[in-house]
Amino acid sequence: MRAYPILRLTGTASAALLLTACAGGNFRPVSDTPVRIGPAYAVRGTTYVPAAAPGYDAVGYASWYGNESGNRTANGEPFRPGWITAAHTTLPLPTYVEVTALDSGRRIIVRVNDRGPFAQGRIIDLSRAAAEELGIKAQGYAPVRVRRVEPSEKDRKRLRDGKAAASLPPLSGRELQGLRARIPGKDR
Repeated sequence: MRAYPILRLTGTASAALLLTACAGGNFRPVSDTPVRIGPAYAVRGTTYVPAAAPGYDAVGYASWYGNESGNRTANGEPFRPGWITAAHTTLPLPTYVEVTALDSGRRIIVRVNDRGPFAQGRIIDLSRAAAEELGIKAQGYAPVRVRRVEPSEKDRKRLRDGKAAASLPPLSGRELQGLRARIPGKDR
């Protein structure tokens, strides 16, 4: 009989710890290890299957997010809208990608540490800072190329510390023309 109050207290304490974790406490430190691929998951009736995808290279649309400051990313790190990060539905966490704005040719390297976007036709959700760096924040939604890359350790460290990687030269008009031709649903 005396064990019952102890079990109830233990259950209450466990529930409180779980709620604390969901509320954003106990963040994982920003690190490149371990790399997590994760199991398949479903959002709004669509199943996503994370995969290694070393040759990932896609053209589609990007959006940005920034109001979730302090929330936990899918990687377990705190979301910081002022850092150059992004969300992707299936790439390992973390992964580094080069994102090119197809309207301007501007390119940046971004660290993917979250899951999303879950809106049809979008291939990446950028943090506010990444959208600003790429020059698409005012648009909110823009055509992009997302290509997996292996940046230098210096650039990786800068991104892990919340700073931008070294700047990249913009793509030439000819390269952009070829990429724009691959944009799905150009009327969006």
